[in-house]
Amino acid sequence: MTSGTSTPTATGEALADPTTAAEATAWGTLAVLMVGTFITVLDYFIANVAAPSVQRDLNASSAQIQGVIVGYGVAFTAGMITGGRLGDVYGRRRMFALGLLLFTVASAACGVAPNAEALIVARVVQGTAAALMVPQVLGILGTVYTGPSRAQAFNVYGLVIGLAGVFGQVIGGVLITVDVAGLDWRAVFLLNVPICLVALAYTYRVVPESRGSARTRLDLTGAALVTATLVLLVVSLVEGREQGWPAWSFGCLALAAVLSGASVLHLRRRAARGADPLIDPALFRGRGFSVGLAAMVAYFLAMGSFFFLLALYLQQGRGLSPLESGLLFLALGAGYFGSSLASMQLVARMGRWLVVAGPLTIAVGYTLVGITVWATGSTGSPAWLVPALLVAGLGMGMTTGPLTNVVLTGVAPEHAASASGAANTAQEGGAALGVAVAGAVFYPALGVAARATDYPDAFDVALIPLVACCLVAATLALLLPGRRAQ
Repeated sequence: MTSGTSTPTATGEALADPTTAAEATAWGTLAVLMVGTFITVLDYFIANVAAPSVQRDLNASSAQIQGVIVGYGVAFTAGMITGGRLGDVYGRRRMFALGLLLFTVASAACGVAPNAEALIVARVVQGTAAALMVPQVLGILGTVYTGPSRAQAFNVYGLVIGLAGVFGQVIGGVLITVDVAGLDWRAVFLLNVPICLVALAYTYRVVPESRGSARTRLDLTGAALVTATLVLLVVSLVEGREQGWPAWSFGCLALAAVLSGASVLHLRRRAARGADPLIDPALFRGRGFSVGLAAMVAYFLAMGSFFFLLALYLQQGRGLSPLESGLLFLALGAGYFGSSLASMQLVARMGRWLVVAGPLTIAVGYTLVGITVWATGSTGSPAWLVPALLVAGLGMGMTTGPLTNVVLTGVAPEHAASASGAANTAQEGGAALGVAVAGAVFYPALGVAARATDYPDAFDVALIPLVACCLVAATLALLLPGRRAQ
């Protein structure tokens, strides 16, 4: 891989520290950025494994435990577009470092939280820090790397996302089972502190600074409208499902729709008068960005919700421990890892066809998982799932990095971080929407008085919309421009 130059470009991209870019190695830059990516995705999944231990230790209610999970997810999802724009305005490396520092402090606060209320507040701060940090990753990758090097960097990014999701289950299970230094669930959060400090120490040494054009300003009204829209949408979908879709959840959805329309109108008006909107509507005129973003939502809807369903089936339906369940997730990780490495070569030959084949492979994997669950019921060995999980993992590895590359290819450098924020929001928002959709199908199929023998059928029924989403993602990928990835 080759790093970008340190000279401002004609498109308005300004790299503020030429000596840093010259001294940094491409792999050093990528390594630091991937640490930030890994820990933020890891903490999204690892808290699910720790939730029972947290509830026992802090005597937390079910609503408070949901707050620990949802607080992070809502802050993370809702803040990424604004976080991306802050990188455009104030510098992507600066915002990445600030987010990393804030994430370190919040993780320490989670690890020493004396009660559930303090833990919820710390998790919201942790999610806010992640929203500040993660959009800068794709923004920096998009400006530092070009051509084949950029495709490889995005493939590594996709690999890290998948491995963090998979290993979140395993790492959480191991830490809680081993009970490191008697810390129990607290080790899950305290683990972040030394990792973040090391990454922070290297950030200014190996990551070059970049930002938008000198005239870029922060759109505060747009930030408020977009953030409020996303908060309402995620809270209504996640909490609404948890609480049986009360009237307030539909009210939140309606208000989110109104604010969404107001956001679009505001962004268009601001762009028309030559100001800097939070997201430039011109971004969506490119077929690669708009269609790719829709494909990303469909894909992450199918991916994130599958992790949720599989953990429920294995732990509640089959009685596996978090560690035993996490070990089965390694089959997904093995397939993901192998195909992610192969896609670095395949994407140059296949381009968008790789992104088409990926979701189709996932659909086949999910179908095989469903057939295996149907055949083994609630008594057969869960090990029979391994081959099907490998196939699903292969499809995920074929899709995540290449699809991200397609979405962000062609985005002007001055919009890199805000476009990255939109892409990250599509990822996290798609995953949140997927959990809501899967839960809306799974729990009614399971019934109120659920028995272990009811889980296989409910799991298989809930897989149907996920397979459909994979097919939608593949269809949208057919509409992407060009044969080859850029």
